[in-house]
Amino acid sequence: MTKISNKHKQYTCKGIKRLAFLATVMVLVLNLAACATFDNFKGTFIDKDEEPEATVRIGVFEPLTGKDKEMGEMEVKGIELAHDMFPKALGKEVELVYGDNKSDMYVAESVAHELVDKRVSVVLGSYGSANSLMAVKTFEKAKLPAIAITNTNPLVTSYNPFYFRVCLLDSFQGVALAKYAVESLGATTAAIMRPENDDYAIAVAETFSDKFIQMTGNPNAVVVSCDYQPEKKTDFTEDLKKIQAAGAQVVFLPAKLEEAVKVLKEAKKLGVNALFLGTNQWDSTELVQKAGKAAAENVSFSTVFDPNTDTTVMSDNFVNAYKSKYGQDAIPESAAALGFDAYMIALDSLNKTGTALDGEALRKTIANVREFPGSSGTITFDTNGDPIKSVVVMKIVGGQAVSAYTMEPAIVNLSGAPLQQENVQVQ
Repeated sequence: MTKISNKHKQYTCKGIKRLAFLATVMVLVLNLAACATFDNFKGTFIDKDEEPEATVRIGVFEPLTGKDKEMGEMEVKGIELAHDMFPKALGKEVELVYGDNKSDMYVAESVAHELVDKRVSVVLGSYGSANSLMAVKTFEKAKLPAIAITNTNPLVTSYNPFYFRVCLLDSFQGVALAKYAVESLGATTAAIMRPENDDYAIAVAETFSDKFIQMTGNPNAVVVSCDYQPEKKTDFTEDLKKIQAAGAQVVFLPAKLEEAVKVLKEAKKLGVNALFLGTNQWDSTELVQKAGKAAAENVSFSTVFDPNTDTTVMSDNFVNAYKSKYGQDAIPESAAALGFDAYMIALDSLNKTGTALDGEALRKTIANVREFPGSSGTITFDTNGDPIKSVVVMKIVGGQAVSAYTMEPAIVNLSGAPLQQENVQVQ
């Protein structure tokens, strides 16, 4: 037999140990590689997103506190009423997730991030265009569709495919009021009073002026234009006397309700006979309550909702449900009707999309809304996500708002060219 020397035995033992060590290393490497591979597999094929627990979440992005609390609550009333009537989507309960932006545009940005983190499928709101504008990029980056309710600033939906609105643009209101002034009131001269540094007031005043001049055929039809600083202005006597002296038959005042009340009261004291025109910011029972019946008589304002007119199959159901929830004497404000419609469009779009998790797919569904029968009228979204719908002009008669004029939409070329709004009805 061949004898193995001690020295050779030592080398053999060392070789075996080295092989064992290498084998151990290889096992560890393979185990780590296997773990990594399994993690990738698990992430790709197993860890799929599931529907949110037992509910579908809809974000309510509103000023529930702060200076805009009252208007925020008005929009929420409509949302909650719709939720009471239609509490399910995709066969699951709808959970309203509230985000209070506290009437502060800087808080609004952080609240927008919170709603994204809470995995809501769609956001409704906010009251105040500035609040919505602070959330635009956050929602777009997260591919989270949002539907503004009473925002009229064009920038909310411009250049952002994920933000829509159910209220009218400033331009539509300016055009409707100019047509009402000329065609229904027979006005040939007008004055404009507007708050300075107010993008909303500037935009709607410009469209009113342009349309009024076009329709009268007189480049000097706007006889007086007065700008004022709302935070400093308490006496409008000088402006109103200019308007009176110029013989303006109508005064377009795109101001908030509180400012409008001051002007109307003062105009009544000075005996100004011109008829005052406002926007949907005046659409509240508080207009007559705060200004008084005498000062508010014949005052007119544009809106998208007339509670006494059944414009769609949903209109009457909304009014009845509103009275049942908030009292038989309660008159629904347009903001509540619009909040109701925003929720209904969100719900309908979720059901049509078939999922609460695909923001891009949901966005496409909302963008394709055509002739949706809302409580405030039939709604069709144009290529910017803005609604094509009726504009109603209400007039105060004997302390009550009655419908005086309607500009109906004409939907043109749904498949290609931009949608437009034009036709008019006088009542």
